[in-house]
Amino acid sequence: ALFICASTATVFASDSSLQPIEKLGKKIFFDEHLSINRNQSCATCHVPEVGWAGDDSKINAHGAVYEGSIIGEFGNRKPPSSAYATLAPLFYADFGNRLLGDDDMDLAHDPLFVGGNFWDGRATGWELGNPAADQAQGPFLNPVEQALPDMACVVYRVCEGKYGKLFDQVWSPNACAIAWPSKHEINEACRTPIDGKVPLSDMDRKKVDAAYDRIALSIAAFEASSESNAFTSKIDAHRAGFYEFTEQEKLGRDIFRGKGLCSACHVGTPGPGAAPPLFTDFTFDNLGVPRNPENPASIADPTWRDPGLGAFLETVSGYYSYAASNKGKHKVPTLRNVGLGSCEALDYSEDSDQGHDKGHGKGKGKGGKCITKAYMHNGFFKSLKSVVHFYNTRDVKPVCENLPVKVKKWTEKAALKHDCWPKAEVAQNVNTDELGNLGLTEEEEEALVAFMMAMSDGYMESDKHDDDGKGKNKHDD
Repeated sequence: ALFICASTATVFASDSSLQPIEKLGKKIFFDEHLSINRNQSCATCHVPEVGWAGDDSKINAHGAVYEGSIIGEFGNRKPPSSAYATLAPLFYADFGNRLLGDDDMDLAHDPLFVGGNFWDGRATGWELGNPAADQAQGPFLNPVEQALPDMACVVYRVCEGKYGKLFDQVWSPNACAIAWPSKHEINEACRTPIDGKVPLSDMDRKKVDAAYDRIALSIAAFEASSESNAFTSKIDAHRAGFYEFTEQEKLGRDIFRGKGLCSACHVGTPGPGAAPPLFTDFTFDNLGVPRNPENPASIADPTWRDPGLGAFLETVSGYYSYAASNKGKHKVPTLRNVGLGSCEALDYSEDSDQGHDKGHGKGKGKGGKCITKAYMHNGFFKSLKSVVHFYNTRDVKPVCENLPVKVKKWTEKAALKHDCWPKAEVAQNVNTDELGNLGLTEEEEEALVAFMMAMSDGYMESDKHDDDGKGKNKHDD
């Protein structure tokens, strides 16, 4: 298939282009019945139109943490984008990467951790050979997410659901050959939070374990499909010779590669086999991001601070001794789709001169409306411009808490109003080498944002070949 420009709407691959295992994974991904109250799916927090992240402006504008299937239950982090997550390597400790320019002795004492999924890397890929598949198994059973009490509940609802035959078709005729208890008995168990347990024989429990793995692998297959990992941004169009950057985007690209130091972590070089860049090196970093005082976890416990990677390392045999030097570090996300669906993105689009009302303008979010997006692991920032401004001035502006003003909670809005930045959520291990005092002008900050806005999918769409093999451009109609 060729690629053509899509002028208005985000375009994703149609079901007809998906392989059977990808179709199966998609059905599972969007199935709200796979939660204790049948009201939440993977797609609830990973919405395609806004870059496979959360699409609720009201939530994003405040705590940025989404409520689970059970009313009143919340996690403690913003949902990361599920797009391009399948390309992360298995979690590992790099003890000797000379390409980084580090001394081998230093690396031996303080390795660089790479890969995995979730903000803290705990979906390592060690179980199923795929971090995205390991990650997919978590939310179904998490009490503050989909909250099903037993993996057998997930398997039962998949096998007995509308696409159970597809599951058998993909995996084997006997994939769902499990001797289930009565419908009443299993439904009672699956509506009992935490303690619900489906009574099964040892043999059938092993079958459930295998089916649960296959469910996760199916989700990962969908997440690896062209519908999720689309590579249809302006960046991709430019690499293919179909798009010429604006002067502002060119300036932003130069800053991204140069004085902005962005490419130190958000690597923009082609991947293996000249694959498109992913704009991440899959490492972990503490950027000094302030605590989000509206995070439900922070409200419940004002002393709580997100330990990030460090807390996960404490649970891993052999890595425990590295926990302290990794407290406060979170995964470096891909920048792809970073602005997709946001009202802010309209200010950098070709038709930005038409104007729009924030939160209600024509965009690519829910119902065709643009949304407020949240950034960083805790959603403290509400715009990409604020993120860039923080990177540029973190160590230049005064610390908010030191100012002689009375502020109940230091949100992004309050910080911008008083021209300061709150102290880091976790003071240890803050990166002071690659951000904090970049010396960028406002024009350069804007240019950097414009370049990152060009990383959103949906600029191009795939099109079937015409009989002459040349494809068709929508603008020719």
